[in-house]
Amino acid sequence: MNLKKKIEGDLTRALKDKNPTAISSLRFLLSAIHNEEIAKKKRDKLTDEEISKVIFSLVKKHNDSIEAFQKGSRQDLAEKEKSERQIIEKYLPKQLGEEAINKIVQDIIDKNRDQPLVFGRIMGLVMKETKGQADGRVVNEIVKKSIEEQDK
Repeated sequence: MNLKKKIEGDLTRALKDKNPTAISSLRFLLSAIHNEEIAKKKRDKLTDEEISKVIFSLVKKHNDSIEAFQKGSRQDLAEKEKSERQIIEKYLPKQLGEEAINKIVQDIIDKNRDQPLVFGRIMGLVMKETKGQADGRVVNEIVKKSIEEQDK
């Protein structure tokens, strides 16, 4: 089943269940998907991978908002953001663990031994390899640590 159709079905279910958090979160998600379709001039033709990128972007925005609300001592708003993020995260592909990311980073570093270890290039290759299955912050830390270990 297409990811967008699944989200639309879940929105219908949330409307029937009268779940306001799910309704607003899913409507916001569908709106973001629709905006991406308009930006790419694709009507109902975003692939599941492209939809996953939109979802990942929204999850990242929620994480940033949670962090800001916690710094501002607004736990009520942080909790609201967490519950909305939790609903949206269900549609992301399964995330890779640190061990799997470490292996991918090491494989890429090993394949590129003949070239200097440039953080940006390695980071780009890893993100391309993981295709939205890994948080950029986690990948960033692992790549930095791996490059430092290789430089020793």
